[in-house]
Amino acid sequence: RTVRRHQFPMTVAYAFTDYRSQGQTLQSVIVDIATPPSGGLNLFNLYVALSRSPGRTQLRLLRDFDYSIFLKAHCSELLMEDDRLE
Repeated sequence: RTVRRHQFPMTVAYAFTDYRSQGQTLQSVIVDIATPPSGGLNLFNLYVALSRSPGRTQLRLLRDFDYSIFLKAHCSELLMEDDRLE
């Protein structure tokens, strides 16, 4: 009889949303900024997700993304709220 086995390297990791990560600084971060299946991304989501690591060397992007996400304007409701708070 012959027995074959395959080993897969595993790393302990966990995931959470950009909302949950607010206020945290993480030692290393892998960010997926692809368009979600439901809802959408805005500049605030991107800022929170990309600013969780202490620097660029600890930040990795999971996959390619649409660069036009960074060129979108803020929604009018957020701009009105910003004006109100100012």
